[in-house]
Amino acid sequence: MGARGELFTTQVYLDNRSYFFNVKENRTGDIFLQIVESKSKDGSDFDRHQIAVFSEDMQQFLQGMEKSLEFIEKARKTKQKAAKEKKAAKEAKYGKKVYHVKKSSDKKDDGIKRTGRVHVVSKRTVEETPETQD
Repeated sequence: MGARGELFTTQVYLDNRSYFFNVKENRTGDIFLQIVESKSKDGSDFDRHQIAVFSEDMQQFLQGMEKSLEFIEKARKTKQKAAKEKKAAKEAKYGKKVYHVKKSSDKKDDGIKRTGRVHVVSKRTVEETPETQD
């Protein structure tokens, strides 16, 4: 048995969150699953939440989880179906695929490739830059 009664642990890392699944044993010998969510607040602080599910309640917990996952999957499929029907209705209405066309005024042709990231361009000219001394 590890420190603090840990029998097994595994981790899942996501964008700014980490999930820890710890199987533990308490002083009386009861085995339980501890799920800990740890998320980064301001880069240095962490917000931490945890739940414990005891072994005798695990089947009911998993049934609730399965029902929730089934609902999420059904909602996802319904949303995809509605989006396909909406797209098909537009295509039927206009007789072809519909694309969003940008106006020519939307584009700037100043030689800078825009990728959505911030670009810093110096406003100094060659004459304004301080000369380096040798």
